[in-house]
Amino acid sequence: MITYDKLWKTMKEKGITQYDLYTKYNMNRSQLNRLKHNKNVTVITLDRLCNILSCDIGDIIEHFPDDNKTFGYVPE
Repeated sequence: MITYDKLWKTMKEKGITQYDLYTKYNMNRSQLNRLKHNKNVTVITLDRLCNILSCDIGDIIEHFPDDNKTFGYVPE
């Protein structure tokens, strides 16, 4: 499972709010909503956030193992 919990912490550390993202950086509010709910976003969106926050991808995204059975993949 992918989560964006680190994004909100990094934003706070950098002094950038969600309001800043959609007013100063023209981020779409629906993208922010998708991030809030750990939904799929494009790599372009993640790249843009890294550029805005001057951070590495690991500062905004985190992976936690899950069973992956919903994708038809069963680990050996």
